[in-house]
Amino acid sequence: MSNARRQFSAEQKLQIIGEADQYGITQTLRKHNLSHSVYQRWKRQFNAGGASLLEPQYHKVDPELRALQEENARLKKIIGNQALELEFKTELLKKSDAHDRRRKGL
Repeated sequence: MSNARRQFSAEQKLQIIGEADQYGITQTLRKHNLSHSVYQRWKRQFNAGGASLLEPQYHKVDPELRALQEENARLKKIIGNQALELEFKTELLKKSDAHDRRRKGL
């Protein structure tokens, strides 16, 4: 059995709501393999604002924006790594200079 989430169009949701009104909720939900809570949510949305509220409510992220965000994150990581490397090298140079001075007796 697949765990993939099914998606229904507003028209399909409306058809199922109408079918449940005509033939009964339990029979219709079994036929379409839907939970009662999903049906109740659809019915509530429909009663609150008609078919327009049955449309999916998620927003799509612009692919170009997503690509820019990923590039930005990648560049920040590179800069962070370079800053860490620079700090490490600076500390090594300080230790090396201090060691050289002690050896020379300065």
